[in-house]
Amino acid sequence: MTANRPGVDDRRPRMTVIGTGYLGATHAICMAVLGYDVLGVDVDQKKIDALAAGQVPFYEPGLPEKLAEVLQTGRLRFTTDFDEAAAFGDVHFICVGTPQQQGSEAADLRFVDSAFTELARRITRKALLVGKSTVPIGTAARLTQLVQSVSPIGAELELAWNPEFLREGFAVEDTLHPDRLVFGVQSEWAERMLRDAFAPLLADGVPVVVADTATAELVKVAANSYLATKISYINAMAEVCEATGADVSLLARALSYDDRIGGRFLKPGLGFGGGCLPKDIRAFRHRAAELGVGAAVEFLGEVDQINLRRRARTVDLVRELAGGDLRGVRVAALGAAFKPNSDDVRDAPALDVARMLYLEGAKVTVYDPEAIANAHRAYPDLDYAENMGKCVRGAEVTVLLTEWDQFRRADPTLLGELVAQKRIVDGRHALDATAYRKAGWEYRALGRPAVVDTSVLIDHEKDAVA
Repeated sequence: MTANRPGVDDRRPRMTVIGTGYLGATHAICMAVLGYDVLGVDVDQKKIDALAAGQVPFYEPGLPEKLAEVLQTGRLRFTTDFDEAAAFGDVHFICVGTPQQQGSEAADLRFVDSAFTELARRITRKALLVGKSTVPIGTAARLTQLVQSVSPIGAELELAWNPEFLREGFAVEDTLHPDRLVFGVQSEWAERMLRDAFAPLLADGVPVVVADTATAELVKVAANSYLATKISYINAMAEVCEATGADVSLLARALSYDDRIGGRFLKPGLGFGGGCLPKDIRAFRHRAAELGVGAAVEFLGEVDQINLRRRARTVDLVRELAGGDLRGVRVAALGAAFKPNSDDVRDAPALDVARMLYLEGAKVTVYDPEAIANAHRAYPDLDYAENMGKCVRGAEVTVLLTEWDQFRRADPTLLGELVAQKRIVDGRHALDATAYRKAGWEYRALGRPAVVDTSVLIDHEKDAVA
């Protein structure tokens, strides 16, 4: 604790953040915004140099401005030196990635194990290691034994778990104004340290759940599994709607008025992707099977499959609009990131669809406001445009794959002047179908009838997809 440092508030522990990727950089910057002295640590010198120079190495609205703000105060520094980190910090947040293992659904914990071990072997005074990464249940218990076995101070080095709940595109808001904090602790001292580490948020009335480490680990994967299930549920209903001629957007709207169900995440379309939900639900299934309770979460396998089927079905719609054969057809793919306000293309449904179209012989041109560089690295064989106009010019089919506001607000009449054929697949239920049809477009969307009975048409397109 900083209590041993004269003149320093003993309720303001000094912090290190190990790992300066999306989670770590955001956490380090925002904790410095809250007034803490923070040291960001990473083995990647390029990341460290960029952040120290005020450059955020990924797209996240509002974060570059916060970084510039705290660098001027001197409260935030960056290093690759684990010895410096061990000497500096009272509370060490570990924020490294847990990707899916190659050839398995299990989480790859190599980076987590390495970060905890390398830090623990250098710590020579009482301190708290806090995991924020999404990990399988039981990881904290295993790591506690590991770090105490390698640390010079043994059991004096304690471990806690504090899961993150960041939404890409809203990470600054979610860190500075979270809807809850979860402290997975093994002692009253660890709880006090975490309360001191989040004192400004607790003073603002943010709810806190104090739990054991296993429960804290489970909270994040349980939350992600529930969200994935809700998204896949309405997309399963879209499959039923396609077979019956019903309209899934109107179905979702009707369901949303039920307080027991609500409208959030009840949005049909191309489905979920990114670096969290897909790999987290797979790792959860894998770990549950290891624990002998695989049957309890077996449904997550179907959740995953429903989600993946939406990608293939989107390709089907594009092919249908093209007349049954995609060979040589010019397709404008609007979007590459897995969601708007992000440049993340990990397991992005948008890029997956673009790749499948390309493999069927279509001439695919992709545009995304922020994710082009990452998309090009992932799929260099696709063509990319520098703006929306160039992407759609001469297109025979246009497909909306990521619901950026720029795409949602596009004028269907002006857009129609650029394309070769007014044919569009709305993969995200983000467009005003009535406006597009009035402008002469042939409009298709997952779970919605190809032909609309105008005698019963209602003027609530935006409500239906909200």
